[in-house]
Amino acid sequence: MSEAPTHKRVLLKISGEALMGDRDYGMDNATVRAIAEDVRSVVALGVEVCLVIGGGNIFRGIAGAASGMDRAQADYMGMLATVMNALGMQSALEKMGVATRVQSAISMSSICEPYIRRRAMRHMEKGRVVIFAAGTGNPFFTTDTAAALRAAEMGCDALLKGTQVDGIYSADPQKNPDAKRYVELTYLEVLARDLQVMDAAAISVARENKLPIIVFSIHEAGAFRQVMLGQGRFTTVRDE
Repeated sequence: MSEAPTHKRVLLKISGEALMGDRDYGMDNATVRAIAEDVRSVVALGVEVCLVIGGGNIFRGIAGAASGMDRAQADYMGMLATVMNALGMQSALEKMGVATRVQSAISMSSICEPYIRRRAMRHMEKGRVVIFAAGTGNPFFTTDTAAALRAAEMGCDALLKGTQVDGIYSADPQKNPDAKRYVELTYLEVLARDLQVMDAAAISVARENKLPIIVFSIHEAGAFRQVMLGQGRFTTVRDE
């Protein structure tokens, strides 16, 4: 069986909640290591990989705003949570021998690099995994939008979103056993059907840059590698 990857350079978007495992808050070390091992196996295929990790396992800006906080201030707190997750993933990857760099959209030079597009591209060309932290650096934008933006800036072949289920469904399959699983969708179908796999701004950025979105389950061991080999279960979003 061919071990040739279907894409040369990709961005993997993971929610902060994906790092929690069975916990109610924070990071579960075993879960982080499992995801890091999946990333390591994809790097071993020769794929250039960058990541964006959400911060919802620590703090969600939109939830803070809903409870009465100033929205911009809450979003900045959420950005700091993504930096914490990025550093945790960097530690797990480097313990596996994977060279990794964290770049933050908010300058914090004591712990990571500032986001510099050309430097990030050079890191990836050298086989290093780059983790983009602090979203876009602006409030009112989600990490989904940051992922689409960074994927476009890096010239990625695809944007992958690791979720709780193995693709996009017509409804939550954990609540509705009759939910239909899609194999392929267009960007406009995702928006028109309000499937909410990513926010509208992220879908629009991907569509404008002809960037395919591939949705799969991050919790299935080896799923990221399988998707990179064109195997396993996933949903692809692109134009017809």
